[in-house]
Amino acid sequence: MKLMTNCFGGRLYPILDVGLLASLGVRVESFAWEMREAGVGFLQYRDKVSMPESVLRNTALVRKVLGGNGCRLICNDRADLAVLAEWDGVHVGQGDLRPEDARRVVGNRRLVGVSTHTPEDVAAAELSCADYVAIGPVFSTRTKADAAPVVGLEGVRMARALTAKPLVAIGGITRENARSVIDAGADCVAVISGLLAKGESPSRVARDFLALLR
Repeated sequence: MKLMTNCFGGRLYPILDVGLLASLGVRVESFAWEMREAGVGFLQYRDKVSMPESVLRNTALVRKVLGGNGCRLICNDRADLAVLAEWDGVHVGQGDLRPEDARRVVGNRRLVGVSTHTPEDVAAAELSCADYVAIGPVFSTRTKADAAPVVGLEGVRMARALTAKPLVAIGGITRENARSVIDAGADCVAVISGLLAKGESPSRVARDFLALLR
């Protein structure tokens, strides 16, 4: 499946992190509505702790809000749950399923994305069946306790030189630094905590990102 840059919803790839939302008292469905209001075209659901039943309940809520709105929905880690939830794809990390194994589960009609952290990871992802490649963390982030070492903007440039696939940059990305990440070669930016600014609605922040990255 060919994945064009504009499928990322105007260069913004929001990640709905269930643990982070819970810590801030934000409901999953409420966040989904905020993203719909902003007009995002791509969203990833990430839940590292819940049981499958809870994941499927939440993904059903998100799909009800965003699925009929032209937004492509990606499930983190769990290829099997992506299929059961009738989502548009799965994103796997270096410690998860290989892209080829994920592809066998989700089939050719769904997207497979893969996280990378080193030149070797990117080179392997370029040769894999993955539809897009994520590189990071670009900047320091507190969202993942086990985050890999920061790659910086030079890491984004390196990844751009090593892959012709759509490139997603992730890790510590804010409205202040997002443009520099695109200028370094990323097709879009994945944002987690950067969408949850104190005193501002996630939809307002998402619209800011979309406007900044046109």
